Amino acid sequence: MELTEVAKLRRSVLRSISEYTWNDCLPDRVYDIIYTLVTEDTQRYRCCVHKERAVLKNRIQMALGTELRLNIIDAANKVLKEGQDKTLPIIDVLPDACDQCPIEKYYVTDMCRHCISHKCINNCPKKCITIHQDRAFIDRTACIECGKCKQSCPFGAIIEISRPCVRACALDALHVGENKKSIVDYDKCVQCGNCRAACPFGAIDERSSIVPIILALKSKKPIIAMLAPSFVGQFGMKITPEQIVNGLKELGFTAVVEVAVGADLTAIHEAEEFIHKVPKEQEFMTNSCCPAFVNLIKKHHPDQLDKVSTTVSPMVACGRYIKDKMDNPLTVFIGPCIAKKIEVRDHPEAVDFAMTFEELQCVFEGVGIDLTKEVTQGFDYQASKGGVSFPLNKGVQTAVKDILDKKGVSVEAVYAAGLERCDDTIKEILAGKVKCNYMEGMACSGGCIAGPGALVDQGLTRVMVTKFLENAPYKDSDDNPEMIKIAESLNLEQKN
Repeated sequence: MELTEVAKLRRSVLRSISEYTWNDCLPDRVYDIIYTLVTEDTQRYRCCVHKERAVLKNRIQMALGTELRLNIIDAANKVLKEGQDKTLPIIDVLPDACDQCPIEKYYVTDMCRHCISHKCINNCPKKCITIHQDRAFIDRTACIECGKCKQSCPFGAIIEISRPCVRACALDALHVGENKKSIVDYDKCVQCGNCRAACPFGAIDERSSIVPIILALKSKKPIIAMLAPSFVGQFGMKITPEQIVNGLKELGFTAVVEVAVGADLTAIHEAEEFIHKVPKEQEFMTNSCCPAFVNLIKKHHPDQLDKVSTTVSPMVACGRYIKDKMDNPLTVFIGPCIAKKIEVRDHPEAVDFAMTFEELQCVFEGVGIDLTKEVTQGFDYQASKGGVSFPLNKGVQTAVKDILDKKGVSVEAVYAAGLERCDDTIKEILAGKVKCNYMEGMACSGGCIAGPGALVDQGLTRVMVTKFLENAPYKDSDDNPEMIKIAESLNLEQKN
């Protein structure tokens, strides 16, 4: 992933909060973040030092997981005493940061030649274009932003401008409010994080759970790290899986479990579900492992919700497996996905917290964990190649198909990555333009390995995961008899 100035600022805040929480001085030192990162001599991104500090306070509030506009000392004390407020959205707009983007959608550039035909004027249904000083001028009070002026200009002198966050949202969940700041429509938003990545000002961010996670680690309670399959290579090409596991245990995690184990359970259960439902009860079925994709169905195609698999995601399956196997420990999912933070709230019986690889790196650095230290123990490979391949392109459908092929069940699958493509594919299936009986939908354009919480480029992660899965002890998810027993005995159905 590109290390932008926005990412540097976000990580600086997360590192400092991790350090101060670990050292029991968060409320006393939280203001040090502001006066360390923003001084009279530091690079200026805003109009003045006061504006810079106001924006930085918003970033701190999001990193603490509290509401915006709350005094950051009060916010620090609140999260330490009460934990994270789970009623707040994960993705939110920073009010002090969102103020730089123009809102005029159509703009006349210097390419305007004041031509004789005046096609822009003639094609404007509201007659809001006039000529001033030898160039076209758009009356904003009358413009309805229909785009006919842009379409008719022979020189291409009229361009369309939209905010990066609005342009990045495939579900029309972002719009500009009366105060010219972006507003998230949570009835449409699936918390995928695309807008966060798109905003060049860092005016959209995610709420973090690092403070309650660090407090749980310091409490010495049994706490299990659930590592998503794409963890390999995230912390540097030379950092081995063994070193990452060792770092997590040094941080205070009791044990580390591959979420790919949950992927094996999901594949086994979902294959059986497919056999029972398709085509007896329904013409096609979709996967359920991507929470943003599932929320796309819930919010934008609610009449097709019955087509979504009722099998839980690999994260939830892994959490239930751990809670059943051990004496109800705390569980923390660690992966590239922001939307998993919402899914955790829907499944408190299985997973207690979720954090991204980016957040974990900041905790490592804030606490002072050195991942480069040599370790002697080997990595305990638990999952199959099918389970580990879940975050790769067509990974879910491949794992499910491999199981169904052994049972003689035919699968005609289609794959869609990116919310816009997912939305289009669903419409195409319903319109009969695409023939399939299984659809795999992933919110991120490159699949899970391209999640917004990843640290490295998806191409590198794809290579690393492909190399990593070659060491898996089993080929298919159902090759391990123990996994079949667990899948049969464990409740892997979604809650009603």
